[in-house]
Amino acid sequence: MEKHSTEQLKSICSQVRRDILRMVHACQSGHPGASLGCTEFFVALYFDQMKHNKNFNPDGIGEDLFFLSNGHISPVWYSVLSRSGYFDTKELATFRKINSRLQGHPATEEGLPGIRVASGSLGQGLSVAIGAALTKKMNGDKQTVYALMGDGEQQEGQIWEAAMCAPHHNVDNLIASIDVNGQQIDGPTKEIMNLRDLKAKWEAFGWEVIVTKNGNEITEVIQSLEKAKSLLGKGKPVLNLLHTDMGFGVDFMVGTHKWHGVAPNDEQLENALGQLEETLGDY
Repeated sequence: MEKHSTEQLKSICSQVRRDILRMVHACQSGHPGASLGCTEFFVALYFDQMKHNKNFNPDGIGEDLFFLSNGHISPVWYSVLSRSGYFDTKELATFRKINSRLQGHPATEEGLPGIRVASGSLGQGLSVAIGAALTKKMNGDKQTVYALMGDGEQQEGQIWEAAMCAPHHNVDNLIASIDVNGQQIDGPTKEIMNLRDLKAKWEAFGWEVIVTKNGNEITEVIQSLEKAKSLLGKGKPVLNLLHTDMGFGVDFMVGTHKWHGVAPNDEQLENALGQLEETLGDY
């Protein structure tokens, strides 16, 4: 995989954020908030950290694998997949359209390269990632499995069944991250269902836990992922508490749940795009 400089990665992040906004605006549907907030994480994975192949093979043998549990943030994933060569960026214009391969929640029947399982029914992604990680261990495949969850998703019971399962089976080739932005569709997580001390909870379940204090700083995200990799192979799965700001990059969207699942109008799109440099060319 080609390595990129910090400035190149920041430029990619700017373009990805433009893609997210334009996709959601075009169909007046989708989830821009957490997509914008998780941009650095996805760019760090696909352009710096993961060993992956744009000539997509669903089995992923000999590759690192990524599973998105909170599938509603598909805009950021689709953008990063296209920008890293999985499919033509022009296809981003079909987001959420009839018969498009880019559905609102990632699915497999459309055959979109990069998508291995349907996701978005919250709570399930970590279980899938554990199964993939166990399979790699059984097959002697030394590559890493990554997963991303939302913090509101931690209110799902299946998350905690999976949290017990992975340490019990010594799944030490897995790095799971939680997007800790403190927001969910109806409001702040602390008001909807207070998550309290996630670090203590996951450590009590037997995970090695690290904290990324600024998940919107690309260098810190990369450093955290590299630290996470250094902890693998020691009998425990690793959890990364990735602190981000929902809506990061657009001043009127940042830090509020109000843009969880709302599309910008024409005027708002123009305002938002004016804050983000076009670096790789709009689709």
